[in-house]
Amino acid sequence: MSRKGDCWDNAVAESFFATIKRELLNRSIWMNLNHARAAIHEYIEVFYNRIRRHSANGNISPAAYERLYNNAAKAA
Repeated sequence: MSRKGDCWDNAVAESFFATIKRELLNRSIWMNLNHARAAIHEYIEVFYNRIRRHSANGNISPAAYERLYNNAAKAA
């Protein structure tokens, strides 16, 4: 992956973990592990990737950004 001690390589993952903790995990109490897993899956696959806007993508969702990228690549 990266060189030992290169903190910048892990910044994106750490930012995501902080976001999911702040927006989902710290706001709920889970009845069991399966409920937690289902909520995390829904958060990532439905909300985070398809709905939530990301400032790094020009304030659009990752799914919308990918569609724009693919359309631009096809047009080129």
